[in-house]
Amino acid sequence: MDIEQNKIAGAVLSTFLVVMGLNMVAGIVFAPKKPAVPGFELPSDEPAAAAAGPAAAADEPIAVRLAKADVAKGASAVGACKACHTFEKGGANKVGPALYDVYARPKGAVAGFGYSAAMKAKSGEAWGAEELDGFLKNPKAYLPGTSMAYAGLGRADSRADIVAYLNTLADAPKPLPK
Repeated sequence: MDIEQNKIAGAVLSTFLVVMGLNMVAGIVFAPKKPAVPGFELPSDEPAAAAAGPAAAADEPIAVRLAKADVAKGASAVGACKACHTFEKGGANKVGPALYDVYARPKGAVAGFGYSAAMKAKSGEAWGAEELDGFLKNPKAYLPGTSMAYAGLGRADSRADIVAYLNTLADAPKPLPK
């Protein structure tokens, strides 16, 4: 090799050395932070309620809210629920159980539906107004271990409307608490 070829090879190798050095320095300076838990933090109603602090008022009792509940509003409020539940008599189970005649029915009692172990453990209890209200507010807090993916409904009046509507879905609706 003559001297010119050595100069060219030296220049190419020097360039690679400089580029690799800059890459290493940039990797140290601009290293991304790895999260403790992989994934994204999803917003929920709980932090907003906790941040409100003492200014946040507790929900009125369900009996008071049911006295002024609107069944028509409840019927429209369950629109999102129809992705996983059916509401008509004889309706098939979907991702969630059929909800016709759910008011005052024992928990976990729809034949043919695969309930979570947490729901099966509560099979001796019935779905009353208080229970439905609590479950609709935050299913995972009300019944830890439930397989219901819904995050919950924070608006107390909307929950009362839904409970009143669910009570109408029966051959003989039960009396609501006064």
